[in-house]
Amino acid sequence: MVLLIVDTQKLIVNEKLYKFDRFVSNVKELINKARTNRIEVIYVRHDDGPDSELTKGNIGFEIYEEFKPINGERIFDKNVNSAFKGTGLLEYLINKGEKDIIIAGLQTDYCIDATIKCGFEHGFNIIVPEYANTTVNNKFMSSEQSYRYYNEFIWNGRYAKCISIDETIIKMNS
Repeated sequence: MVLLIVDTQKLIVNEKLYKFDRFVSNVKELINKARTNRIEVIYVRHDDGPDSELTKGNIGFEIYEEFKPINGERIFDKNVNSAFKGTGLLEYLINKGEKDIIIAGLQTDYCIDATIKCGFEHGFNIIVPEYANTTVNNKFMSSEQSYRYYNEFIWNGRYAKCISIDETIIKMNS
């Protein structure tokens, strides 16, 4: 089992996110439990390219301070929505023989959705803890509608198991 923390970068982790405080609290708890239980924490960062604020070399590109990697935890950089495409993450997980991935991070309707679906397609068992992913409003749906649409309707039972933080912690402890 690994904990995959997707796109929790300084530029986009802010109070515009749906249930911001709960999201931050849950992600911190997942990271702490993973480290306590010797579950590898893997980070993914999104790079939008040189004409963007969200690019390598800019302060906003770095991981949000409260989730910061420690002790050489791995970071994979991507430039598309899926954490698996062209990053080396897929090969790394296959070589380790990993089957179960807990996914948390940003944004529900972009990179989390793509990463969950691609992970499923590659045969991983995907676990999505409640309120450990979030997003902002878009022109079609509010952030709450996007969150509920993906977590309660699209992913659960199709691509992933969407479960409570408590259920996730139990799985991490076993």
